[in-house]
Amino acid sequence: MTSAGQRHDSVAFIPLMSRLKIARRGRGRPRTRPGRVLGDKAYSSSAIRSHLRRRRIKTTIPEPADQIRGRRRRGSRGGRPPAFDPVAYKQRNTVERAFNRLRQHRAVATRYDKRDFTYRGSVDVAAIRIWLRDLTHQDLQDTP
Repeated sequence: MTSAGQRHDSVAFIPLMSRLKIARRGRGRPRTRPGRVLGDKAYSSSAIRSHLRRRRIKTTIPEPADQIRGRRRRGSRGGRPPAFDPVAYKQRNTVERAFNRLRQHRAVATRYDKRDFTYRGSVDVAAIRIWLRDLTHQDLQDTP
């Protein structure tokens, strides 16, 4: 799912979650509810958190400083801070590194393509190049 380049990704979060399908290891329908969502501070809005809470999805999203200050300012009416697991949050860097590797390709990073399918094709080609490069580096490392 792609959006306009100048729009923030959190705008498309709820529509993306409704289209999510996670393949099962064995037979059966794909799951539509992940076990946990890892996100950065930009995804800490009350709308996103309440949507995930309604669907009973665990979250690991840090709370931004302005939200912490607002909650503390309201005192007991501000509620409890959301749960945060720093050990699970460390897994997020794997996805960030993958996006950074994709953005090393100019066509993916700049997104000059007007049509969605052309941009998606550029992302596919970049992913294939990264995958092939990793395969050749692994083979060279295995040889004496």
